[in-house]
Amino acid sequence: MFLTISTTGVPDSPATDLGFLLHKHPGKAQSFSTAHGLAHVFYPEANDERCTAALLLEVDPVALVRRGRGGKGRGGSPDFALAQYVNDRPYAASSLLAVAMSAVFKSAMNGVCNARPELAARALPLTFELPAVPAKGGVELVHALFEPLGWQVEAEAVPLDPNFPEWGESRYVGLRLSGTLRLADALSQLYVLLPVLDDAKHYWVAPDEVDKLLNRGEGWLAGHPEQQLITRRYLSRRWSLARAATERLELARLAEADDSELEEIDNAVPAENGPEEEAEAPKPTPLAVRRRAAIVERLHAAGAKRVLDLGCGEAALVADLLKDKAFTEIVGVEVSARALMIAARRLRLDRMPERQARRLKLLQGALTYTDARLTGYDAAVLSEVIEHVDPPRLPALEYAVFGAARPGTVVVTTPNVEYNVRWESLPAGHVRHADHRFEWNRAEFRAWADQVATAYGYTVEFGPVGDEDPEVGPPTQLAAFTLGADASASTDTKGE
Repeated sequence: MFLTISTTGVPDSPATDLGFLLHKHPGKAQSFSTAHGLAHVFYPEANDERCTAALLLEVDPVALVRRGRGGKGRGGSPDFALAQYVNDRPYAASSLLAVAMSAVFKSAMNGVCNARPELAARALPLTFELPAVPAKGGVELVHALFEPLGWQVEAEAVPLDPNFPEWGESRYVGLRLSGTLRLADALSQLYVLLPVLDDAKHYWVAPDEVDKLLNRGEGWLAGHPEQQLITRRYLSRRWSLARAATERLELARLAEADDSELEEIDNAVPAENGPEEEAEAPKPTPLAVRRRAAIVERLHAAGAKRVLDLGCGEAALVADLLKDKAFTEIVGVEVSARALMIAARRLRLDRMPERQARRLKLLQGALTYTDARLTGYDAAVLSEVIEHVDPPRLPALEYAVFGAARPGTVVVTTPNVEYNVRWESLPAGHVRHADHRFEWNRAEFRAWADQVATAYGYTVEFGPVGDEDPEVGPPTQLAAFTLGADASASTDTKGE
């Protein structure tokens, strides 16, 4: 199996900087032992104008079969005794090459370049070439997978036999990809899409493959037009895993969406005074700040010390909780790895005093699935979260939080759609954020909260956040749930 990665020099950066990114010196040929053979890395060309790194995977077919014995793949069945040795695996780029890439170029794929960190963040002109790629779906599928990611695709079907063109085309293509992007992104995309093109993997697909897919697909997979096909094939058509990945991708897409609309609304104040009065009036407190203050006040009233911020985003509320010594343990939970990275950076987690750092955890997790890590806490917060969930998925979230995690107090905030008419910057009929699946009026929110409280043994109180308008109510509505003293500790079987 053979792959080349080429780049050209850019201002202030010679092409040979590719060696820094790959952590492989252009002047050396190196070999690495893998589970299925030897991987060789060398540079056919390396100068300031152009640099090419080559990865040659020399697969040992016997070792490949031996590793498969007794498993659930092809190697575990006597029916494939001959096919185990006479197949295309050692020659055509497949999941074997993807695994070798992740082993040999691990730091590059993770965007790590300690010697030249600015290089890892820079988009470079890159060209990837693979002479033989199995493509179940042909040239059309290759274009459908790579072009939405910004690649210029050159794919040519390989004939079954050049001497007999009437035999038609094989399932293989010669592939050349050109584009300007970060090397880490390019490698991650190829890592995911090689086994997708092949529609096969050489190893048993376990549940942890969902995490690998979401990790390598972060930033591009959620919005890809072929997302479902990619997810299904990458996970070898294991439908339970594909469904779990699809749901987590949807939550990630919502979490990583541009928050500019929401921030604009949260930090705006409806115009009620004339220009003269506005000039003299003190600058009002943004709604986002008032909302966090209202949540903290409710947590204090409940006597909570160990608190979950579910859907913590970039950790604005977590930061406020850390400043308050009454909270001895704060856990931020977020489905988006990118948001958690931003949160850690904003909180200066790497420089945080040890005593304060011991109070904080940041966890990646989806709120529509039960998670044993979230049980036993005094309180949980769902701040501006429920409106990002499709209504059919709300029962799963309700069960995961109120039925399984079962904190003593749950504080929920959500927009009051009736108040939207007071925002001059919000067009009529629009919700406050493009990714809101719904926005409830006061009656709808109360009906939902009452139903959840009854189902899971909580009582609920309601309160406004922000100035309450006599006609349309407050901009944000809040519900504080308290677990009943005689509520059963057993969990309901509803949801997932």
